[in-house]
Amino acid sequence: MIAFGRDLTSNFDVASRREWLMTDGLGGWASGTVSGANTRRYHGLFIPALVPPLGRTVLVTKFNEWLTVSRDRYPLSCNEYADGTIDPVGFRHIESFRLENDLPVWTYSFSDVQIQKRIWLGRGTPAAYVAYHYCRGSRPVTLEVTPMVAARDAHGETRSTAWTPEVRVATDGTHVVTPACGFWIKTNRGSYEPSRVWHRGIKHRMESERGLPDLEDQFAAGTFTVTLEQGHHKTNSAGVIFAMTLDDAPPPQWPASRRQSSRKPEAEPVWITQLKHAADQFLVRRGKGNTVIAGYHWFGDWGRDTMISLPGLCLATKRFAEAASILKTWAQLVSQGMLPNHFPDTGNRPEYNTVDAALWYVHAMDRYAEATGDLKLVRDLWPVLEDMIGWHLRGTRYHIHADPTDGLLHAGEPGMAVTWMDAKIGDWVVTPRIGKPVEINALWINALRVMDVLVSQEIAVPAHDYIKLAERATTSFERYWNPDTGCLFDVIDGPEGHDPAIRPNQLLAVSLPHAPLAPESPRAKAVVDVCAEHLLTSYGLRSLSPHHPAYIGTYAGDGRARDSAYHQGTVWSWLIGPFADAHYRVHRSAAHVLSFLAPFEQHLSDYGLGSIAEVFDGNPPHTPRGCIAQAWSVAEVLRAWVALQERAKGKREK
Repeated sequence: MIAFGRDLTSNFDVASRREWLMTDGLGGWASGTVSGANTRRYHGLFIPALVPPLGRTVLVTKFNEWLTVSRDRYPLSCNEYADGTIDPVGFRHIESFRLENDLPVWTYSFSDVQIQKRIWLGRGTPAAYVAYHYCRGSRPVTLEVTPMVAARDAHGETRSTAWTPEVRVATDGTHVVTPACGFWIKTNRGSYEPSRVWHRGIKHRMESERGLPDLEDQFAAGTFTVTLEQGHHKTNSAGVIFAMTLDDAPPPQWPASRRQSSRKPEAEPVWITQLKHAADQFLVRRGKGNTVIAGYHWFGDWGRDTMISLPGLCLATKRFAEAASILKTWAQLVSQGMLPNHFPDTGNRPEYNTVDAALWYVHAMDRYAEATGDLKLVRDLWPVLEDMIGWHLRGTRYHIHADPTDGLLHAGEPGMAVTWMDAKIGDWVVTPRIGKPVEINALWINALRVMDVLVSQEIAVPAHDYIKLAERATTSFERYWNPDTGCLFDVIDGPEGHDPAIRPNQLLAVSLPHAPLAPESPRAKAVVDVCAEHLLTSYGLRSLSPHHPAYIGTYAGDGRARDSAYHQGTVWSWLIGPFADAHYRVHRSAAHVLSFLAPFEQHLSDYGLGSIAEVFDGNPPHTPRGCIAQAWSVAEVLRAWVALQERAKGKREK
């Protein structure tokens, strides 16, 4: 589906803004650009998670590659330097680029000579592979490959003054020892010449845009040289492997692709199949269980993101075993009724500063039970569910508690941001939302009704009268109606009263399975229509109406500028899921819902290839920003599309 010719690959700027990504199922990845130049500190061929799924460490940034054809020497690679120089200019020789599932493939052409390069990762093992194949030509050619080494945290930059790697040549490969760790480089044939050369001042242009340090030094760990000849499988291919230990290294075969899909149902669009491959990238191991990486390249596993993503990544794709494992993994981490917000990259101590992660957990459990009928898991985890509800009723961290006067959930305290709109700059909380946020109480009512449904299935003897609690909170939810805007307040009972800002959070009051607003009600229709008018874009919903004085339409600049805009107008693609659900419930138009999802098909060929960006600018043309691949973005588009197909199938069967 995703393929480019010379019209794109020969343009350095255009080819460099399109990024590919592969993951290893442990939290590590390989990533780069179509041009071959690294534009981010996060780009590299071998970036394993040393403490899976975190501790992501850049070990090999890229290859510098040259091909000698007769008497001419051509570059395959390219680098951008501090002064803007592009050297060498291998992108000029890229005849085509394509993704095979999520595997990047370059084809280089030099007169009658054609060379192909593929990159892939091991699955469940920290190993990376690069293979070259001589596709066409009438004479032998010589390939030179120089691995560039950097041993650093993925969020940093390497400096040549900090350390010098030790390169040890052994009979079964080359061992590179760095301050971070040691790793092996192996080839299946050819010669190796060690070197000790630093390449200084390599520029990462995307870090410049983000207001971060953008220069790096990289160490050339020797050069592998091999002759490729046409006509025999032993001489027309060569490959390089990176592995943490020799036990991780693969057998001598060099497969053309890491895996092929067998999941494409008849009549499934190609772009949906591509999204299912993208879904694989976020499912990783944590200990003996599974979890979800929130986004690449810089997020770890976040509780809220994991639970929002689970239905799309696992249930819509029939990965039921992974879904169960995720629910069990996170159940072990509940503290005072709360799920961790996220795990810091340094250290494993989780942070419990989110009000909605536990509520999304109940929702995910409900969706899992609905999709699988697996009530055994629900019974096993019932004490966790009741513990969550109990703590929220009597009160837990950050002043989170059910207000005894109306049964609604209050959350937040000064200096903290505990909803998903959680940007914070120093002591400044950009969107504090202290009080009773609308989506939190939609989730709260949904959770109470889920508990009642599960009780009705004789899961256990309940500790509370969940239906009574839900009905009281639903009655109190009437207080959210704002006649002046014709939709819902974003927060009520805040320090400054009710917040009338038009935000997308109110959609959950219509979209959730047990939403407080009935789909046939005039208020539900009003919520959907107001959000469509003020917030809907081609790639999701704005986080704030453009008519609000605090609206910021471009997500760009340094950290402060970006965090200021993060939830003040920036478009979030994951919100297309709740909008699609709410719109269908109110308007019953499958054609409209499909049209809301359709722009993502073209987006898969831009920015993070084959995946969906974290955010987009609020202002047209809605430039993609943030992570190039975001779990809940992919998950919610997938889930919304699959849900629409299931509704259509149900209608046909009736």
